[in-house]
Amino acid sequence: MSSDPATVPAALAAALRANQNAPLITYYDERLGERTELSAVTLDNWVAKTANLLVDGAALGPDDSAAVLLPAHWQTAAVLLGCLTAGVPVRFGATATGPAPVDVAFAAVDRAEQARAARPAETYLLGLAPMALPLREVPDGALDYVVAVRAFGDRFSSAPADPSGIAWYEPEPVSQAALADRARRHAGESGLLPGGRLLVPVDAEPDPVAWLFAPLLLGASVVLVRNADAERLDAIAATERVTTRT
Repeated sequence: MSSDPATVPAALAAALRANQNAPLITYYDERLGERTELSAVTLDNWVAKTANLLVDGAALGPDDSAAVLLPAHWQTAAVLLGCLTAGVPVRFGATATGPAPVDVAFAAVDRAEQARAARPAETYLLGLAPMALPLREVPDGALDYVVAVRAFGDRFSSAPADPSGIAWYEPEPVSQAALADRARRHAGESGLLPGGRLLVPVDAEPDPVAWLFAPLLLGASVVLVRNADAERLDAIAATERVTTRT
């Protein structure tokens, strides 16, 4: 890339310009027999829909906040990047609950109780099923993310994320630019190179900076693998032409 992106959403835009059809996230769940691959253009489509859900559907913006209680997964990437693209600050994981309620929560079904503790005005639950299948049952007081998000537009036309705007709470606020800088530093320390391919076992739920933001900022791609033993990880690394492993 000719210049360093100022924000994580700008890095996704740079990936689109570089090669919109190249694999950006590949997700394996060996227990489910799942392999899902998203190109830059496909991920951007999910991100745009999520950002439109937040802005057009929920009327949220920089003065609001989103709790995200999700494991490392390609749908989590869509949610996190959608929030950052819409300029809605994220409270992730342990920081999801705080003294003030959040405006929206995105949570895995098995974390619905945690989501309720964040006191959101609206809750979207994710089953994280292969092929983005909808939930079989939606608990009262919640919506199915994959059903709701598909009703929104494929392009997000609002202004780009403000580098000085808040992107993240941990619990202190982190700006969009600071989050991008952190991801860039992490990428440099990991040994990953531009155009490289990073393998990340995700059973231990790694930091999104490591598995999502850092590869994006560097112009690399990521292979997320769940429920695989060491031998299977080696086989996947060879098949996917991995250059760096965590």
